[in-house]
Amino acid sequence: MTMDKSLRIRKGGTSVRGVLTRAERITKLKEQEAWQEGRSPLGLPKVRVPKLSMKKKKAKAEAPEAEAKKS
Repeated sequence: MTMDKSLRIRKGGTSVRGVLTRAERITKLKEQEAWQEGRSPLGLPKVRVPKLSMKKKKAKAEAPEAEAKKS
């Protein structure tokens, strides 16, 4: 039997999560040295999640410059 197309996992299908689990937030706070041992894990402060953005390729922009240098 073949798998339905909607159930397949694509390479680009994974995305960056904007929400961290409680354990991930505690490890981030430990890295930032903002976590005190013995503190309650409830009501944690917000932790910034870096947003990754893909840069556009400059191949098209470099092509006219390369032609101008040759002339």
